[in-house]
Amino acid sequence: MKLVLFDCDGTLIDSAHIIHRCMERTFLEAGFDAPHLSSTKSVIGLTLDMAIARMLQRAVDDEVQRMAVRYKHHSVTMKARDDVEEPFYDGIWDLLQALRRRDDVLIGIVTGKSRRGLDALIDKHDLHDTIIASRTADECPSKPHPAMVLECCDGTGVKPSRTVVIGDAVYDMQMARAAGAGAIGVSWGYSTVDALEATGAHHVVHEPGALMPLIDLGEIGGRAGA
Repeated sequence: MKLVLFDCDGTLIDSAHIIHRCMERTFLEAGFDAPHLSSTKSVIGLTLDMAIARMLQRAVDDEVQRMAVRYKHHSVTMKARDDVEEPFYDGIWDLLQALRRRDDVLIGIVTGKSRRGLDALIDKHDLHDTIIASRTADECPSKPHPAMVLECCDGTGVKPSRTVVIGDAVYDMQMARAAGAGAIGVSWGYSTVDALEATGAHHVVHEPGALMPLIDLGEIGGRAGA
């Protein structure tokens, strides 16, 4: 049995512009200049408090925590609108369905989203029978801490060496390597290929169809730091 753990934002769905609009509102409301889109993209994948703190170049403090609360408010309000979409990247839905039909693969999600946000996505697309394991920012330390991966492994009974993490962020690659799992970077998200390779990606792919042959490999991970 193999466990395939996907990051969400920037890997499964294209949500950068919604995230950035929420960040803009949060920063302006708190009296800061609106951040650049590149700054927002650079922290996607981190837990919300750490993302805001990094954008402000400071430690997580009370103000950052208040801004995180306001971001969640703006996110919920914005996503309640009918014209707001977080589309799957081309080819991702077909890949998920192909993996779901296999008896030798379990699918999970490890994300910096809130549990509420991830559950809403799963509900919207009826993925309850597809996503067997998941961990969010509400349950685990921020990436690149390996807890999300290790807890999904514990919950499914699959060893980290039989697990692969697929993500677009350097934090995904670092998390996978720290857990002893395989690390596959995707180039259609919010990091560069060079950054993914520099932070431990065993492979980087450029379209979802290239993932299946890598998933079919044996143990592409290894011990932490290997």
